[in-house]
Amino acid sequence: MLQLLHLLIQALQPVLAPICCLVAWTLVFLVSWDLWTATKSGVKTVKQLHQIPCANCQFFTGNYYLKCTVHPSRALGEEAIGCTDYWSKERRV
Repeated sequence: MLQLLHLLIQALQPVLAPICCLVAWTLVFLVSWDLWTATKSGVKTVKQLHQIPCANCQFFTGNYYLKCTVHPSRALGEEAIGCTDYWSKERRV
């Protein structure tokens, strides 16, 4: 039995090396691809979040309980992008 197993391993050895190499490079490619897509998605999300104007608005309080006096539920969220009630802190009445 042991001799049969030894002969089988000897016969498959020339085929196993390329298969293992192919599997290893496939794993490297898949991990690299996953990291690339995660990075791309993260950059897209960060760019979108940098469009939130709340920190430069006159109505933004910075208080944890009442972030915005006009739209407290939308403050610092994606819904605040393009807020119609945005007034810049530099704007004078």
